[in-house]
Amino acid sequence: MTVTQLVAKRAGGLTGTVRAPGDKSISHRALILGALAQGLTEVEGLLEGEDVKRTAQAMAAFGAGVERLGEGHWRIEGKGGFAEPADVVDCGNAGTGVRLIMGAAAGFDMAATFTGDASLRGRPMNRVLKPLGEMGASWICRAGGRLPLTLKGGGLKHISYVLPEPSAQVKSAVLLAGLHAEGGAEVIEPEATRDHTERMLRAFGAQVDVHEEAAGRRRIVLASGQGLTGTKVRVPGDPSSAAFPLVAALITPGSVVTVQGMLLNPLRIGLLDTLGEMGADLSVANVREEGGETVADVTARYSQLVGVEVPPERAPSMIDEYPILAVAAAFADGPTAMRGIGEMRVKESDRIALMAAGLAACGVAVEEGPDSLTVVGAQRGNHGVKGGAEVTTHGDHRIAMSHLILGLSADQPVAVDEPGMIATSFPEFLGLMRGLGAEIEE
Repeated sequence: MTVTQLVAKRAGGLTGTVRAPGDKSISHRALILGALAQGLTEVEGLLEGEDVKRTAQAMAAFGAGVERLGEGHWRIEGKGGFAEPADVVDCGNAGTGVRLIMGAAAGFDMAATFTGDASLRGRPMNRVLKPLGEMGASWICRAGGRLPLTLKGGGLKHISYVLPEPSAQVKSAVLLAGLHAEGGAEVIEPEATRDHTERMLRAFGAQVDVHEEAAGRRRIVLASGQGLTGTKVRVPGDPSSAAFPLVAALITPGSVVTVQGMLLNPLRIGLLDTLGEMGADLSVANVREEGGETVADVTARYSQLVGVEVPPERAPSMIDEYPILAVAAAFADGPTAMRGIGEMRVKESDRIALMAAGLAACGVAVEEGPDSLTVVGAQRGNHGVKGGAEVTTHGDHRIAMSHLILGLSADQPVAVDEPGMIATSFPEFLGLMRGLGAEIEE
């Protein structure tokens, strides 16, 4: 039976220790680089959400051997490159997956046709297509660079590309294409974005040089003619997923929740920095290295939060976490202003508009701008959010999960539609939250 609605109700404190599901960004990259490499790659802790499964299927379509050995344990047998797929490559809802795969596929003399679900077909691909075109790739697609799209690769030349706006997806697509471009590739980013591709390329044996320049600019240089070699990858816990139980604990009286094995990459902890500025009681323990990334156990305790100004330059380090930050802000004392977040409008949905609409329906004062969202928290500490709404999610998993977390501490229950989409990034969400004591009903 398809569940058409989930309802979150106010309950007692949330308590317990959980492990965050594998990081989605790293999971996509592990599969793609494993398929591009020569030899066997074993991945542990892979996120088995729908988005990542689509990338696994795509790698099989491009000629890699892809085998699931157990929960989160996968083996990829790479052939040192991509072969032309026999059919259309359906990436479902995976925006990261399709953009990175197009970058990787552009390096080979072949044609590949990509499509996705209704949400992905509505998302523009021009930001990735522009540098790939400058390198020598060509394509046929719908207006606005939208899927379905047929990409013709091969014969790529070197590029030195300045990112027009911060985007780890665009940077990664250029670097993956650069693996098979004459002269390699260079990407200049005006401000640092998540660097999982650079780290993982090194883990697979590639030389990637990163130069820190003035005013926070970074220049990433990938030399040409480099082959990748299969390796072992352990995927750390996803901070974007860990954010949901952590924020739930911060806004629900009597709560103490620990998330084990959470990724603490310095380019992914903007939310933790912001919550700390809001007065959140967060503690970090057991800091360690796993697979070239820093991980730790993070504990959140119920806190009296205050509104803050979130600096625009922090956006790249927490772009997926703004929806759940907006929920935390709803329970804070005073306004929280989030600026420089226009990227949210071209995610799985227009997340600025949907968060503004959902919060307003739940009685929260909000102000929406072209690239900003200001949430005015309840003026009586961490109480006073009315709730009582059915929120339209437009099939966006983060909109759904964020409003369910809101409902756990609102005065009246909060419902969301299309909850099946949560499985794209966090299939364990419902069981994990219920295990901590959350009341979320079908």
